[in-house]
Amino acid sequence: MYGASVADPIPRDLDATKATLTNEVFDDPNWIVERKLDGVRCLAYRDGDDVLLESRNRLSFNERFPEVTAALKDAPAQRFVVDGEVVGISGGRSTFEALQRRGHDGHVRIAYYVFDVLWLDGDDLRERPLRERKTALREALRFGDGVVRWTPYRRAHEGERLLREACRAGWEGLIAKRADSPYTGKRSRDWLKWKCSAEQELVIGGYTAPRGSREDFGALLVGHYDGDVLRYAGKVGTGFDADELRTLGARMAKLARPDTPFGAGDPPARDTTWIEPELVAQVGFSEWTRDGRLRHPRYLGLRDDKPARDVVRERPA
Repeated sequence: MYGASVADPIPRDLDATKATLTNEVFDDPNWIVERKLDGVRCLAYRDGDDVLLESRNRLSFNERFPEVTAALKDAPAQRFVVDGEVVGISGGRSTFEALQRRGHDGHVRIAYYVFDVLWLDGDDLRERPLRERKTALREALRFGDGVVRWTPYRRAHEGERLLREACRAGWEGLIAKRADSPYTGKRSRDWLKWKCSAEQELVIGGYTAPRGSREDFGALLVGHYDGDVLRYAGKVGTGFDADELRTLGARMAKLARPDTPFGAGDPPARDTTWIEPELVAQVGFSEWTRDGRLRHPRYLGLRDDKPARDVVRERPA
């Protein structure tokens, strides 16, 4: 029974379990699959009337998503730590672009899809099997079509078919999880990413001058860390609207530096402004080229929930 040690303090500064990217898709009834959500990861801590929303790099989301804070205060459980993803809703669908528009338009709807519970009413559940944690989660929160939502899952006995269905529906992919897995708080082979399209986080190291009617900047110069070296991966010149050009341009201008932050990859230097490598962009693309460049990249938005220094090239395990 949960709540046997309700006086125990709630653990703080917990790390989120991360899924491993893989090309290996399989059928296994001992695994479950959930939709790969296109938002920002968020751990939520509640201790009575106090609710803290925290990003992967432990930044507070309380001011950014006040409706999530308010909704969690109405949960049946008084003390818990849960894991989920905050997404933007546009046209009835969740998109990362909609979440980014939230910075310019406070009327963009968001939802917090919760998929795990780590601690509940005095009990640390991280070593319990995933299916047991799912049952506890059902009891802890109040789910519906509002702000706080349940993350549906299915058995992966037909994993390949389920991934095909997800891709046809326009989803980013699936997260496959071993049904008896613990919550490790680190990258795990018990949680796997099955992607429909290529997409990953990349560090902005500079930008080119605007051309034609465009203002603020032309294209982003992006890369990823290879050990201690920031390796150039290509230019991203599409995916921006006028608000994003202006807002992102202003942020980058404050980070200008005299020399390149890239230590490998030979980025273009002509008409380029270098910046401190602090901003992380979400970028969609068709594929990686043999020389480690992005093909057909498209800007999806900024990520404030991951330190730039943690950005590496994702390779299927």
